[in-house]
Amino acid sequence: MSPDSRQRLARVLIVAGSDSGGGAGVQADLRTVAAHRAFGTTAITAITAQNTCGVRAIEALAPALVRAQIDAVLEDIGADAVKIGMLANAEVVEAVARALAVHAPPNIVLDPVMVAKGGDRLLAHDASAALLERLVPMARVVTPNLPELVALTGAEPAAGARQAGRIELARKLAADGPMVLAKGGHAAGETLVDLLVDARGVVGRWSHRRLATRATHGTGCTLSTAIACRLATGATLAVAVGGAITYLQGAIAAAVPVGTGCGPVDHLWQWSE
Repeated sequence: MSPDSRQRLARVLIVAGSDSGGGAGVQADLRTVAAHRAFGTTAITAITAQNTCGVRAIEALAPALVRAQIDAVLEDIGADAVKIGMLANAEVVEAVARALAVHAPPNIVLDPVMVAKGGDRLLAHDASAALLERLVPMARVVTPNLPELVALTGAEPAAGARQAGRIELARKLAADGPMVLAKGGHAAGETLVDLLVDARGVVGRWSHRRLATRATHGTGCTLSTAIACRLATGATLAVAVGGAITYLQGAIAAAVPVGTGCGPVDHLWQWSE
């Protein structure tokens, strides 16, 4: 079969930070893209020194360099979907927003990465407003965990303790235009419930058993990228979210121990012999 006769790979642009430990960030994102048989490109926003135990150092890249990466990719290769992860500060948020406004790629998935698993801050406190104003309205779907949902809506931490409260917070965030996947991993209980919400209410609900494991590093990155990969092939949002949740559950269940802290999932579990 000649190269010209093969079906074109879906193209997914990853805008995110680098994780030296390999469990999250662009490293996890690209493995997820590979698992979905798509073609991944990147715009690196920050460099982190981290492992499974925590983050030791962070350095954001110059906003102009972040913008140049996005321009270079989209002017030549293009993208069928864009996943946005760690952005570090308001200046990088603005650079990303300006680039995406010019190129207008479809299927923007925004994972509002604010705090690492170990509690280290990955988004400057003053950048939340820029994220809400500039990027949330561009997104097709935003994928916050409960602490991120609380922070983005300015609510009290207890506001999302119950499912009804989480739904109301998600509706508030969805009022700016995107769908919101309010993830259930931080909620109490052995059954997790992920909720897809628009400004009117719940439009999708997925329940699954909580897995007893420490292999949870990068799960948010992995889920949002899996959604982007599926949207890139033309799946509806509900189908993309459901398939991505199933993929992540398999990746968590198949994980083998790496490091001494919160280890990574097995992104390529479906391809294991």
